[in-house]
Amino acid sequence: MTSSAPTAPAMTFAERYRAISARDTRFDGQFVTAVRSTGIYCRPSCPARTPKVANVTFYPTSAAAHEAGYRACKRCLPEATPGSPAWNLRGDAAARAMRLIAAGVVEQEGVGGLANRLGYSPRHLTRLLTAELGAGPLALARAHRAHTARMLLVGTDMPISEVAFSAGFASIRQCNDTIREVFEMTPGQLRATRRRKAGGTEADAAAQGAIELLLPHRAPMDAAGVFAWMAARALPGVEHATATSFARHLRMPGGPAQLEVRQDAEGRLRLRARVSGLGDLAPLVAVARRLFDLDADPAGVDAALSSHPELSPLVAAIPGIRVPGSADPHEMLIRAMVGQQITVAAARTALTALAEQLGERTADGGILFPTMAAIAEHGAEVLRGPAARIRAITGAAAALTDGSVVLTVGDDAVEQRTRLLAMPGIGPWTADYVRMRVIGDPDVLLPGDVAVRAGAAASGLPSGPRGLSAWAERVAPWRSYLTAHLWRAAPVRAPRRRTTANKETS
Repeated sequence: MTSSAPTAPAMTFAERYRAISARDTRFDGQFVTAVRSTGIYCRPSCPARTPKVANVTFYPTSAAAHEAGYRACKRCLPEATPGSPAWNLRGDAAARAMRLIAAGVVEQEGVGGLANRLGYSPRHLTRLLTAELGAGPLALARAHRAHTARMLLVGTDMPISEVAFSAGFASIRQCNDTIREVFEMTPGQLRATRRRKAGGTEADAAAQGAIELLLPHRAPMDAAGVFAWMAARALPGVEHATATSFARHLRMPGGPAQLEVRQDAEGRLRLRARVSGLGDLAPLVAVARRLFDLDADPAGVDAALSSHPELSPLVAAIPGIRVPGSADPHEMLIRAMVGQQITVAAARTALTALAEQLGERTADGGILFPTMAAIAEHGAEVLRGPAARIRAITGAAAALTDGSVVLTVGDDAVEQRTRLLAMPGIGPWTADYVRMRVIGDPDVLLPGDVAVRAGAAASGLPSGPRGLSAWAERVAPWRSYLTAHLWRAAPVRAPRRRTTANKETS
């Protein structure tokens, strides 16, 4: 049982005003507050005195507030917040556009490329986004660049010229003008506002050619659970995971890149990134955020799930559970197909062989997951198992290579599922699992998954696919998080040599 485009009731003006009156940090990143008497916009938790109701206008994005003539608050820096969970919760064109903008599509392909991916003309997309979000695609992309530039100016010692190109600006002058317009400060003045980090982490990162940044997110955060998930599935050479860190090599438009997310002693998440091209930095940050589900609203999810007595103990045991995302949509499909009907350990063994034999070596000895072209051409020489399954995997890789099948973070959920189900060797479990991991759809249940059914039985829920699907309808639109809890609740069993049922896989 799945939901194609779950929606949550929009907050009313009164609810938003109560949030800013309480300076509630849970709503940071979900909307901004523009104040007519001062001409500035703030995050909901801004410590400044709460403005009068008559002076307040709420906007869904900082770009919309800026387009309306407001500038960012220098005190609360509204750009320094987690992203809105609405872009995963919603499945409409505006939400898909926001996911693609964060992935750097406007910088790489222009507004025309963004519009083409969404199936609109540039003019119609501009009208749609302006009506829905208060700003067109150029303004939204510009706001995203400003946010990235602020993050780099405050969080690193990168020269301002490198900051400009890393943030996606076409020139240093364009970067300077945007910073002045949005923040009413020069880049140098904005950099001077930062607090110096202790422990020399920035200097250490710079000495190794890396860029280190904080990854803001809403509490609570089950980071240990995500790191454990990654560790169980890490492919040697491609990925490396510990109890408090995860690192991997991956391809970006500008060339090979590396990311490492780790939890520091204070419980904060930090990203250490290396890129071949400066323009890949902002999209790489978006990848890290998707991998760890950092734009989620854990308080809202936990409150919704724990309202059901059967789930309350699960939420109490693991507050802030996350649904891990994917580093690359194409890779995710191959990993899911290889992992069908076998255990996590068996899938890891098969994928490790695939990476070692068909992947590209990096300068530091790491491995890039094989290209779809390499899998299409040589996968049959490496993969083991039923011939039909191998043909399905290499066929999927070929379809992704020639573009006959499209798979991106900005896909429409229903259309993506339909495309995948039409491919040989892909059933509902795989299509829904990919949708959960690639799009970040928060409302996917995997009722046929062995571990999900075992977790349901252990939690006092119906364990049959039909009964579980019917029961889970009451927790929409958060069934992906229910699935994550049921995975964690499944009793640990001794490994078996053979299995024919679907497994919760890589």
